[in-house]
Formats: sequence, structure tokens, C-alpha cells
Amino acid sequence: MSVRYRDYYEVLGVSREATQDEIKKAFRKLAREYHPDHAKDSDKATAEAKFKEINEAYEVLSDPAKREKYDALGSNWQAGANFTPPPGWGGPGGVRFSTGGGTPRDFHFGGTGFSDFFEHIFGSMGGRGGAGGFEYQDFADGGGFAEGFGAGARPRRGADLQADLLVSLEEANNGSTREISLKRPDHATGGTRVETLRVRVPAGVREGQQIRLAGKGRGGQNGGPAGDLLLNVKLERHPDFHVEGADLEYELEVMPWDAALGGRFTVPTLKERVAVNVPAGSPSGRRMRLKGLGMKKADGSRGDLYVVIMVAVPAATTDAQKQAWEALRQTY
Repeated sequence: MSVRYRDYYEVLGVSREATQDEIKKAFRKLAREYHPDHAKDSDKATAEAKFKEINEAYEVLSDPAKREKYDALGSNWQAGANFTPPPGWGGPGGVRFSTGGGTPRDFHFGGTGFSDFFEHIFGSMGGRGGAGGFEYQDFADGGGFAEGFGAGARPRRGADLQADLLVSLEEANNGSTREISLKRPDHATGGTRVETLRVRVPAGVREGQQIRLAGKGRGGQNGGPAGDLLLNVKLERHPDFHVEGADLEYELEVMPWDAALGGRFTVPTLKERVAVNVPAGSPSGRRMRLKGLGMKKADGSRGDLYVVIMVAVPAATTDAQKQAWEALRQTY
């Protein structure tokens, strides 16, 4: 199956030799520009699509293992060009299922928040022997394997399937209902069928947790039950916040004089902006706790928001600025 190649470096506007710090800065700049909360009502749909594209690029390039795998595809691809994964990479989700006769059968997810290209390269679906990168035979199509069929054959549970589900912080905080599509082989017709599944994202869900859809995996054999569909939660990167469990971190950039003399600033939360007082003499890295303004937990309580002071030192580019800095140095 051919998909459209995505140039993640082009999406973030960085070179292939970009450092992790450069990638992070590029993401934050673009994410703040395209975050749906910052877009006009008429542009929200466009901004949301662009924001997901930026998130996907950052998901890959900020992860050394994913970046290495992506870079292994080579640098000769053009964004938007037709792309077919190299042999051995498996089907969508990293697994290719084969019938007893050797005909490829694949499963394809839609609506997970990731592009078809991402699903082909980085997705994961469970099969016998573990998730991702495996090929095995589809006994439901026959083929005379040792497990056997017909009278006296042992019922076998179908394999679980896995996919990543991109969840925004707002969804994780408030809960939501999503729809995803799953294209699967239809053994009765020899073709494929598409099933639309409603997924409830519970408030308080965390990165790495799984949402289980019972009986939505591969069909069982010889009367055995179907496997499950396991959705691995991936939290969407936010331009303002870093997530640590149920806590959020926000970096507040202040000038040296504000750090020395103190001041009052407004900072964002997941709901609204609030005012904070920066104490005089605050060093860079100081953490100020805003209780209960973090992420919602499964029990209904909330984590905290930590405002981290980052002292920014402006460059002295004019004679007046240099003299001012020199006068300050002399006072110490």
C-alpha cells in the first residue's frame, strides 16, 4: 500500500542535522502559532490539522529511536510523493498478516491522530510473539497447519491488535468520545471491510496507558473468542506545558531585573490565565507551585502546576546597554 511521504524536517523548518534543542525550539514556535486555542474560530479546523502535523513531526524527531528509523529511509524523498515502505518493514502498524496461501492481509487504522505514513512506519499491532515487526500466518484462511481445523480442533483466541491514539491534554483532562476506523480483512468476501469504533477517552488518562476495546481484535479460530483492540495513549505535545504524571510545568521567562526585584506575571493554565508573584531574588530554575491547577486524576483530584523561572539575559547591542550592564557590574 502506497502512502504520501511526510518530510518531518520540512514540517518543523529545521535541517536534517538539527540538534534536539533546535528541534524543540522550532516545535514550540510553530505549536504556539497553530494551537487551536490561539486560532480564530474560522481557522480552527485548519489550525488543528496543522497542529497535529507539527505534533507528529516532533513525536518522531524528538525521539532518538524514531528519528534514527525515519532517517534510515533516506533523504531523497519529496514531501507528498508516493511512498511504499521497504521490504521487511511490515504493513500498517508494523505487522503484516499473511494467509495460509501467502496473500498479504493488513489492518489499517484511521482517526487515531496520526497520518497513514506514521502508522506505516511507527504503528504497532500485536501478534503472536509480541507487538510490532512480526509476520505470521492467518490460520482463519486455512492452509493445513499443525494446529488443525474441523472436528476436535482446539478453539483459539484471536490475536490482540494495537495502535497509538493521540490525545490532547484537554481530552486527557476532561475526557472525550472519539471515533476511529479500522479496516480489516473480510474473509467471507476475500476483500476488506471498514468498521467505525467509538472510543471513550476517560478523564485522567495518562501517557502510555491503554484503552481496551474488547472483542475488536482479530477473530478467533475454531469457535474461539476474538482478541481485543488496545489503544496506546500518546499525549499530544503542548506548546506551553510539560507533563509529569498529573503535574504540569510551565517555563516563565523573566528579565534579570524582574528576577532581582520581583514582579507580577500572568501564566496560562488549561482553563485560563492566572497571576503569579515572582519573589525578589529568584534564581533561574526556581519552581513555584500552583496547587490543583494540573491534570485531572482518575479519582477526580488534580495535580499541580509548577511555574519554573527561566532568567533570560538580553544581549547588549548598543553602547547605552553596555554602559548600563557595566554600571550594574560595578555595583556588585
